[in-house]
Amino acid sequence: MKLLLEEDGDRDERTAAFAAAVHAFHGDIAELLLMAGADASQCAPDELLSLREAVESGSPALVDALLDSSIRGRYPASELMEMRSLARRWHEAGAEAELRLRTGSPCDPVRTMVQDDEYYTVGELTLGGVTVRDGHGAILTGLEEVLGVRASCEELITRALDRDQNHTAWGRSAIVLSHRREQETWAAAETLRADADPSRRLFAAELMRLFELFADSHDEEFRVLAVAALTDWSAEEMDSTVLAAVLNGLYSNAGPRAEAALLAHVGHHDVEVRQAVAAGLGTYLDSTHLSDEAREALLTLMSDPDTDVRIVACCSAGEARDPALTDAMAALLDEPERRVQLVAVYGLALHNDERCVEGADRLGQPRPGFRSEEMACLDVAWRYQWRRDDS
Repeated sequence: MKLLLEEDGDRDERTAAFAAAVHAFHGDIAELLLMAGADASQCAPDELLSLREAVESGSPALVDALLDSSIRGRYPASELMEMRSLARRWHEAGAEAELRLRTGSPCDPVRTMVQDDEYYTVGELTLGGVTVRDGHGAILTGLEEVLGVRASCEELITRALDRDQNHTAWGRSAIVLSHRREQETWAAAETLRADADPSRRLFAAELMRLFELFADSHDEEFRVLAVAALTDWSAEEMDSTVLAAVLNGLYSNAGPRAEAALLAHVGHHDVEVRQAVAAGLGTYLDSTHLSDEAREALLTLMSDPDTDVRIVACCSAGEARDPALTDAMAALLDEPERRVQLVAVYGLALHNDERCVEGADRLGQPRPGFRSEEMACLDVAWRYQWRRDDS
């Protein structure tokens, strides 16, 4: 599919592929085609599934595809309210119970986890030849957003914590709550932060990270509260998964306290924690240079045993525009891992370092199937070369 999307197909072809993907219950592919230029409004209603079929399928991505802005007006508010009730019934009963009711089968369903969209997974259950996904809670949240129906803070948290952090229900509830810039939501996050259950603390960390990410200004009240809370929290959290989420919330935060919180975990045993440190260092919005301590930390992380840590550290080093890091990035051009070479080229280009051109030449054109990811790095080097040659 990635290869198909990278080809220069016309809009009509992608629109036809969108209709086929929806009809085949492939919501993830349908969403990719929409992002690639498919026009859902050119599909007749009988070319697509009904909204009811999509809701009952339990795939949030499939419902989202049918609620694309270009065709959302096809569904009157009464139908959307009916679909909200349908999603709630499936969510409250549970996908397995509804599946048993529909099939009448006494057997246990076959369960797997599947990728439902670009970012999240859902559970998939098959019984008696019928397959459904367990994303009805996320579908319910999405329909409420479309309808302007405000679910309670408690209910949204419950929907999220019914699933794990990779499930669409978790991510969708967190995003909805983080856009509520109000004391009730902040108090809920603080309560979850103090919970003994790591999964509840993890959701609190995600909420606070999103408070910071979606803030309208650098000094917005809840952004300031979130940064202060995450900074204090990072010194006491013992669960590695939660700690990584806490440190990810300090991304792009100027200030010595946030930097000190990140630096305290440079040598942490957990890879995800070190990745979070590497991502946060050198990306401060109000700083054009690194402290000596942050520079040394990035140099350490750029030689980390884990490939992904080295990649993230090199990206941060490039964005920091600190000339003391250019030689370290250039050394990564000789790494055997192509992904590391790509970010080294990217970082050197941001530093206007001549060595990015040779690195890009050695890498050649983007590989089929990885065009968008690799172009993001190579294009920066090519632009540097064009500017150099023009001058």
